[in-house]
Amino acid sequence: MMDKPVTPAADAARGPRRRDRHGRGMRGPIAPPQVPLAASRAEAFADLVQDSVERLERRWPQLAEIDFLVLEVPRLDGPGQAWNDEAVPLGGTISARDGRPARVVIYRRPVEIRTKGRDERAALVHEVVVEQVAELLGLTPETVDPRYGEDPG
Repeated sequence: MMDKPVTPAADAARGPRRRDRHGRGMRGPIAPPQVPLAASRAEAFADLVQDSVERLERRWPQLAEIDFLVLEVPRLDGPGQAWNDEAVPLGGTISARDGRPARVVIYRRPVEIRTKGRDERAALVHEVVVEQVAELLGLTPETVDPRYGEDPG
């Protein structure tokens, strides 16, 4: 028989537990936030897109007026749009209208599925960004980036 039962409220009033039951301390994050391991795949992908855009902005300052977005997958919004046997797009463009800037969209999951490592992913992201910028500006990809199509290795 217990003289004084401990209620959860009384337990919470003492503050957070400082050690786990084995005395080794509470588990913390695997890596500090500034280490790339702590970045999510989505954040790492967005960084690849940003790196690519920054490379192109040196040559094409007007790209500062374009919004670059990363979406997980392409959407099918309108009626009559349906999946077909064609390849899933890796990116797309939206022209400027109604006071909104032009947009370049890169689809993360289709790009990730087609690449094995970070370097290969970075090369494909840059290729897609160059192609979409070229389409938006009405230029060839080789004009946007003279190294377009070259083997990065």
